[in-house]
Amino acid sequence: MSAWQRGLIVVLTLAGLCGRAPAADRYFLTSDGVRLHYIEQGSGDRTIVFIPGWTMPAWIFELQIRYFSKRYHVIALDPRGQGLSQIAASGYDQNRRGYDIADLLARLGPQKVVLVGWSLGVLDSLAYVHLMGPSRLAGLVLIDNSVGENPPPRPEPVRRGIPLPREREMGLFVRSMFAHSPGEDYLDELTLATLVTPPWAARDLLAYPVPRTYWRKALYTVTAPILYVVNPRLKGQAANVALHDQEAECVVFTGTGHALFIDAPDRFNQTMQSFITTKIWP
Repeated sequence: MSAWQRGLIVVLTLAGLCGRAPAADRYFLTSDGVRLHYIEQGSGDRTIVFIPGWTMPAWIFELQIRYFSKRYHVIALDPRGQGLSQIAASGYDQNRRGYDIADLLARLGPQKVVLVGWSLGVLDSLAYVHLMGPSRLAGLVLIDNSVGENPPPRPEPVRRGIPLPREREMGLFVRSMFAHSPGEDYLDELTLATLVTPPWAARDLLAYPVPRTYWRKALYTVTAPILYVVNPRLKGQAANVALHDQEAECVVFTGTGHALFIDAPDRFNQTMQSFITTKIWP
């Protein structure tokens, strides 16, 4: 366990001294026998479940875990092959990742949840909806990824030349997610966390074999309130989501990077809290 992670555990545990249940590490077995890890803090029957992005660990939602566990039961998942979860030999496709979320929700009990997906977690959350339907959702929060609407996102530029060492490549990727640096120690710890995912699994996660319409169709089956928070590159999709679902709340953040909930945590947390108290749990 890294020094940064040990510090995070201390911070979250100290929350228990302020009247809140401390953060805890939990594990469960999926329906295909893979051991997955999640962080749990807070209590009650109003549950928020966070799903992180490509190669990211659950603890990237540290600031959201601390904020929302004051009022709610908060869960943050390490998907298979990420964080402290098992590096499974298979299952790095949209169906298995969707079933992993279903297995987690089954473990949590019958209550409806607010499901929050960021980046690849957006697609994993929509895969869950596609496979299982939206009946377990009290609300759906999608953070900064395409949902299959128009216009399509611009493809990432292809880097040419000699491939970089993986550590260097992932370090550059991590730093590209932020408009405001959270500090070199944090960036180094997050880069180390991304290296947990084997290269072959990381490649599979970027190649889900479904058309863009798969995600759009899943999104529009959701009858629960939807919050879609994006950077300006996806403002066209946000506008079309709002046109299709007039009850959906679509918010464009400026001046932030892809990890906008870290770049602007107060704004993000307040936006999500307002959404929850206005549309889900008054």
